[in-house]
Amino acid sequence: MRLRNLMTGTALAALVATGAAAEIKIGASLPLTGAFSIAGAKHQQGYELCVDLINDRGGILGEQVDLIVSDNRSDPATAINQYERFINVDQVDAVFGTFSSRLSFPVASILAKNNYVHPVPAGGALRIYTQGHQNLFYFQPDAAEYVGSSLTTMIGDLLPEGERPATAAVVAADDFFANAVEAGFLGTQVIDPADGSVVEDMAPGYLAEAGIEVVFSQKWPEEGFNDWLTLANSIKRSEAELIIALTASAEEAVQITRALQTVRAEPMMVYYSQGTQAEFHEGTGDASEAILMHTSWHPAAPYMGQLAGEDFSNRDFVDAYQAAYGAAPDEDAAIPFAVCQGIEQAIIGAGSTDNAAMGAWLYARTADDPVRTILGRFNWDERGLPLGKPFLIAQWNGGELQFVYPTDEFPDVSALNHPKKGF
Repeated sequence: MRLRNLMTGTALAALVATGAAAEIKIGASLPLTGAFSIAGAKHQQGYELCVDLINDRGGILGEQVDLIVSDNRSDPATAINQYERFINVDQVDAVFGTFSSRLSFPVASILAKNNYVHPVPAGGALRIYTQGHQNLFYFQPDAAEYVGSSLTTMIGDLLPEGERPATAAVVAADDFFANAVEAGFLGTQVIDPADGSVVEDMAPGYLAEAGIEVVFSQKWPEEGFNDWLTLANSIKRSEAELIIALTASAEEAVQITRALQTVRAEPMMVYYSQGTQAEFHEGTGDASEAILMHTSWHPAAPYMGQLAGEDFSNRDFVDAYQAAYGAAPDEDAAIPFAVCQGIEQAIIGAGSTDNAAMGAWLYARTADDPVRTILGRFNWDERGLPLGKPFLIAQWNGGELQFVYPTDEFPDVSALNHPKKGF
């Protein structure tokens, strides 16, 4: 592993005069093919846009950034091998995290073993943060097990008692992330796979706390599942007023939505763990109307981040992404951009690419002196989970992903569309 202080301006000028280029190498293993390829491609765009903007502004402390991206094909073993190669062969100075809890969990051990800072863009399962690893920093609001509290709190805050769903159907992919969100809703135990110990007991669960009875629950296999109509019919027969579908990808969210539309399910409320992406609306059309989902980012959020030592707003990011890629961004591009902002600020703050110094600087952040990103402000607890950041609840209405809760987070909150009028 290469630990070094960044060059002084004089040393850099001398190096450039000899024809050699100073640079900071950063590696990122992403699922550009396979089950997570859509999200993986957008993560690559978020990382690359951030690095391009940094380099256009002179780099980090005078050094250009060389981003090395490899395709892990949505496979954990490949992701592990690629991060080992980044460290031992490419000798990168820093890394950006990968997508999904399924990949982030094993990668965390490799990066901890080599004492690298591990900024996680998409790995919400609590088990990732209870392994005792140092220098883990999650760039989303909280662990997946706690997601459900945002939905049930919203129901209690925004709906009169007679308009709240009383029953729920909870269906989930047998996936790291989906299982984690399900644990919070249903109140199951979170188990450490290494030794079988209980990481956290979620009993009685957010639905039970809210007085919502679970009348149907089912898992589907992580890979190869295609019996969506049978699942949708089972959900419909349960007559659940609230449908909670915890998918591993936006593609699965499209499939279950189409199936529920086909069987003409008529719930009062629908909540998904995935579906903020434009591809979800394109694949579901009018059936997406009034579907709720949690999100870490929204284009209208008035967050002020920092890039290259200067203010860089969420609006700046939206405009830059649109100019670079000819499309509006979603959270799968925004989250990795925030990761890149965090690592840039850590290198500047530490004055070095020494990962120990970077980690110490990140741990020292406080609510008054945070990392500033387009996802808002970040400081973390000792596990690497953010402090004081609520999940946002968004809803598809009229083809637009609207922010609906919490109502006091920032201006221009849309009214909750309730009840959902079928698919």
